[in-house]
Amino acid sequence: MPDSNLSFFGRLSLAMGTFFAILGNRELAAGIKRLRAGEPAAQAAPVSAPAPAPVAEPAPALKEASPVAALQLLGLLQRDARFVDFVEEDIARYADAEIGAAARLVHDGCRAVLREHFTIRPVREEAEGSRVTLADGFDASAIRLTGNVVGSAPFHGAISHRGWKVEDVRLPRLAERHDASVIAPAEVEL
Repeated sequence: MPDSNLSFFGRLSLAMGTFFAILGNRELAAGIKRLRAGEPAAQAAPVSAPAPAPVAEPAPALKEASPVAALQLLGLLQRDARFVDFVEEDIARYADAEIGAAARLVHDGCRAVLREHFTIRPVREEAEGSRVTLADGFDASAIRLTGNVVGSAPFHGAISHRGWKVEDVRLPRLAERHDASVIAPAEVEL
């Protein structure tokens, strides 16, 4: 139906809707007042202007991890701690004492690799169990909230794990043709 030929009920519906819209929107009320005063429509605020859409933040770009560095670390753990051998071994047939003895050797080797190639520090310096307050804007990539997380910062809680962060990495340089996917070469005894 053309706008100039609205029925009585169409006009009544429009009037009621406009009445409540004017009560709830001061910009709309000012625009209608300008129209009734005879000002040109171009100067009036749009009668049913939609609210501006919130600007969505672009999704953060995902960085691809270097598989070569991961393979290099796995190779170092295998070389110095026999890490892959230990994890791939079916330990069900061994006694707990034998597993514990093997775990001690693997632990010592893994620790040596970490200390030689990485500088690792705690994320938080406080002792575990210490009470802390996390202010608004805390680094959520360095601190994970656990337990009954409700509301917003500041948060008050106890440190259950201090976390770890790497300050320095000292991986050896690789030859251009080195195949990092071979983390331990096969051995053939002659």
